[in-house]
Amino acid sequence: MPEVDFMSVLHKSTKRDYLARVNDPDFPKSRAAALAKKFDFDYWDGDRRICYGGYRYMEGRWEKVAQAMINHYTLPENPKILDIGCGKGFLLYDFLKLMPSAEVYGIDSSSYALSNCKPEIQNRLHFGSATELPWPDNYFDLVISINTLHCLHAQELDLALREMERVGKAQKYLCVESWRNQSEKANLLYWQVTCEAFHTPEAWHWWFDKTGYTGDHSFIYFE
Repeated sequence: MPEVDFMSVLHKSTKRDYLARVNDPDFPKSRAAALAKKFDFDYWDGDRRICYGGYRYMEGRWEKVAQAMINHYTLPENPKILDIGCGKGFLLYDFLKLMPSAEVYGIDSSSYALSNCKPEIQNRLHFGSATELPWPDNYFDLVISINTLHCLHAQELDLALREMERVGKAQKYLCVESWRNQSEKANLLYWQVTCEAFHTPEAWHWWFDKTGYTGDHSFIYFE
């Protein structure tokens, strides 16, 4: 299970004030988390002190990630690509810009995100759960899940990793939040509003082994 970095270029460009996230007078951490966990307007397009503060398509942002994946993986001429936790579908949209022959699919549990996705791919996005994917075994040439699986409780995480392995062929990639020391752990606890799986890299590898996940991965650290 190689560690492959597609995401640090996006993650490290975000500036964070960790203590302000906890102590904001209007959106203290508990209130922000309660709103964010609904994965509705407040999570995507509400106040920045809750979560994204306006999750909008930015030309070229996700194209860099899609191109890096195309360069790294060996994909057929008409690949089937699945994004688990696709949100508004920006990554899939940029995949199609680079590979117009691809069949892209996404699944997300946020009806708000799916209703506010890129209209060009709306018919390719499905409402549902990572724990029960509506596709047959070995269906996809590439399965992706970015910043999603750490939002699941243990019993859901177990099912989601098994499902990701089931529907994909050889090429799979996931990215989750993690921590390597107490400073990063504190920053993660301060910043996150939806994370339920607070695991070290070693613990994540335990989960991969337990569920039989054989794909690639990377970790986001809050340094």
